[in-house]
Amino acid sequence: MSLPSYASGVSDVPLLGETIGGNLRRTVAEHGEREALVEMASGRRWTYTEFGAAVDTLARGLMARGIGKGDRVGIWAPNCAEWTITQYATATIGAILVNINPAYRTHELAYALNQSGVRLLVSATEFKTSDYRAMVEQVRPDCPSLEETIYIGTPDWDVLLAMAEATGEDALREREAELAFDDPINIQYTSGTTGFPKGATLSHHNILNNGYFVTELIGFTADDRLCIPVPFYHCFGMVMANLGCTTHGACMVIPAPAFDPKATLQAVQDEACTGLYGVPTMFIAELGLPDFDAYDLSSLRTGVMAGSPCPIEVMKRCVADMHMAEVAICYGMTETSPVSTQTRRDDDLDRRTSTVGQVMPHVEVKLVDPATGLVVPRGETGELCTRGYSVMLGYWDEPDKTAEAIDRARWMHTGDLAVMRDDGYVNIVGRIKDMVIRGGENVYPREIEEFLYTHPEIADVQVIGVPDRKYGEELCAWIKLKDGAEELDAAQVREFATGKLAHYKIPKYVLLVDDFPMTVTGKIRKVEMRAKSVELLGLDAAEGTA
Repeated sequence: MSLPSYASGVSDVPLLGETIGGNLRRTVAEHGEREALVEMASGRRWTYTEFGAAVDTLARGLMARGIGKGDRVGIWAPNCAEWTITQYATATIGAILVNINPAYRTHELAYALNQSGVRLLVSATEFKTSDYRAMVEQVRPDCPSLEETIYIGTPDWDVLLAMAEATGEDALREREAELAFDDPINIQYTSGTTGFPKGATLSHHNILNNGYFVTELIGFTADDRLCIPVPFYHCFGMVMANLGCTTHGACMVIPAPAFDPKATLQAVQDEACTGLYGVPTMFIAELGLPDFDAYDLSSLRTGVMAGSPCPIEVMKRCVADMHMAEVAICYGMTETSPVSTQTRRDDDLDRRTSTVGQVMPHVEVKLVDPATGLVVPRGETGELCTRGYSVMLGYWDEPDKTAEAIDRARWMHTGDLAVMRDDGYVNIVGRIKDMVIRGGENVYPREIEEFLYTHPEIADVQVIGVPDRKYGEELCAWIKLKDGAEELDAAQVREFATGKLAHYKIPKYVLLVDDFPMTVTGKIRKVEMRAKSVELLGLDAAEGTA
């Protein structure tokens, strides 16, 4: 008789029962003279003693500014040292950090600010083609809760730090004493099927422990140095990387504000990094550099690959050519802080490429029949559900949406279909929902559809994922035009969405149709749409990469 598809993460290593600020203070006391943070773009460096002091200064400045426990502080910037310092400073005073994707445009920015009630926004002035100042000014009249925006690298930032003089160390310690590790500390927006993102609300306990155990499983110690090209606004950067490092006294290395394969390998070489994070497309880009062999990567031993399945050949090259013999594969979602399963340091190639690992310490995983809710036998497909310290507190100010995702027994229903092997390792085989994963970014078609409905010539629209060699999946919009409307092509759709949607949410392909394939009960058959799109767009060669 087959075992049920259930596993619990038994561990001799206890959970951390402290706040993020308390944990950082303990790390500073133990590893004060070790390097904590290196920013390659500016050449700036902080030891743990210096990093702790920088965090405290900003924390006191925020208190002097009037930021209280539970107040929301937004951050909208690419990877930089100030992002990391703000992450720890807000946690230290019990403010809730609201992560805003640097790729967001006005439509998404305004929603995040309003939905979470951000009082103070920490922002970059600009990045790449984004003029953050102009966009903030554009949405400010529609964001009544937003009192002030502090721009990094300007006199605004210096003034905020100088305000620390008005708040003493004693006041900061008193504030810390008021905090509990189950308090909410972070809101991260995940695209929702309702057409608007949902704010996954995470506690100290959620993210501190998840960052700690991800790096525990890849053998992190205070001697490790982690190169972090993944974004901080996502759990991959701020939890698995930053908190993974500070819980062990390891060093965080920021190679560049956004992913750059050359800057990443240069940072690994120059800083003798022992770990490297990335989604598969990042590793592919690094391995594909013409001068790849010119970089000395011999210091590497480990890292994490997550976001989408890893091709076998890519994994082989990471181990052989990048010296990452102990690289791990992780699976999770923002709502679970994020990691629920992970491969282990000594796993073979098969487990690292055909599975997403086994259950994390102190976490439970089960696969259930979506129709009955009953656990399926191992080897059979079921919806992956997870329970434990890592499950979010809920979606910010959306109790109904929370109840749809987390059942009465506190199981988080992921919407992913999976198979649990006899050895307990899990393989993700599909998605119940229509989520598209483009280059590691989760995109929900409903959000794109709701936006495209606002186009004056579009009568109806359905968005699906189609296979793509580079990103795994790309977006394709099936559009029904209004009677008498002009022709509409992909370029025009992209133009309409540019500046209003993040670049990765803008459909690459547009197909004009008279109707959509439907079931007899009137439900859209997106599986049939995808197959037809592959045929019409000539994407057969990319099939099987998604």
